[in-house]
Amino acid sequence: MWKWIIAVTLLAGCMADEEPEEMSAPMNEAQDAAQNPTGQLRVMKKEETGQYLADSAGMTLYFSIEDKEGVSTCTNHCLEEWPPFYLGSSKVPEGFSPNDFGEITREDTGEKQSTYKGYPLYYFSRDQVAGQTNGYSADDKWYTVNNAIDRMAQAN
Repeated sequence: MWKWIIAVTLLAGCMADEEPEEMSAPMNEAQDAAQNPTGQLRVMKKEETGQYLADSAGMTLYFSIEDKEGVSTCTNHCLEEWPPFYLGSSKVPEGFSPNDFGEITREDTGEKQSTYKGYPLYYFSRDQVAGQTNGYSADDKWYTVNNAIDRMAQAN
């Protein structure tokens, strides 16, 4: 009997030291970065996307072709998948003009959201670590911030 009690006690002690399995939705890093932006934006590169803009932690930034300059069409459930990015006072990377960056105040939440050439910027909830571009071409309307946004701005 004592052996059984000791075994249960030891097992319970070992289980208490284990980390709980993460059950929440993805994006913890990007959500933290969105709420506490610091540092300088970065330019990253992948074969699929070419060069693209990321936050200081390397989390990819996206824009939607459904948005208009200064207006976000992503609301409600969409914001769970595409959390808004707010630049704050971060420095822009070399080769980018600070004048191309701005901000809007979202009509639905009242929060600020950064823009590039007028288009609101977002994270993608399924990007788990720096350098992932899982949102690239999602639904044929979400793209990384690169020269594609330049072409859209020139067309409007």
